[in-house]
Amino acid sequence: MLGCKCTSTNSLMKLLFILTLAVSVFLGLDQIKDRFYIFDQNVLQQVAQKNIALYSHDSHLMMTKLAEELAQEYPGHIRLTEEWVFNNAGGAMGSMWILHGSLTEYLIIFGTPVGTEGHTGRFMADDYFIMLEGEQWAYNAGDLTREVFKVGEMHHLPRGHAQQYKIPEHGFALEYARGWIPLMLPFGFFDTFFSTVDYYTLGHTLRIYATTIIGELLQGKI
Repeated sequence: MLGCKCTSTNSLMKLLFILTLAVSVFLGLDQIKDRFYIFDQNVLQQVAQKNIALYSHDSHLMMTKLAEELAQEYPGHIRLTEEWVFNNAGGAMGSMWILHGSLTEYLIIFGTPVGTEGHTGRFMADDYFIMLEGEQWAYNAGDLTREVFKVGEMHHLPRGHAQQYKIPEHGFALEYARGWIPLMLPFGFFDTFFSTVDYYTLGHTLRIYATTIIGELLQGKI
């Protein structure tokens, strides 16, 4: 019995040591996370506004030209293969084209032609939502009026904050998040397991994201 107690105590101490080490490493990396970012949200907005002005008459052309210009602005870090996948998160549904995915950043074109609304999620990441078409509405708990973001405007959801948002009827955006992206994944996949049960889309999304992460790591991009 004494031997069992000693073994249990040793196992608990090892677990506590591993957890303490993991938290320490995470907190250390969190202090220098800005060094890992390659995208600038203001540059992204400028490129988006330029392509909106040139190609607003043709949604698909505008999005492909936007992706191509971003590939020139950030060579080697933009995925031009156009693969759209559904995304269900926080009760909202849309489709997305993953342009970039790494451990600390993602860049997608997200939207819907039929409208949606839901919870933004609350993350250890900043999220920038640059409207390409339509509008996004949002509000904080307790607000009695909504914020409205129109074409070309950027909605910044700071790290640790959450809102309810809505894309009424139709809207697409260039969405950029910077922070610890893997910590956002449970929110992004929860609806799949407990609502849509769309494992085809889950597998498709994981394949694309894993491919982009590996590609970025091979370039030294975390």
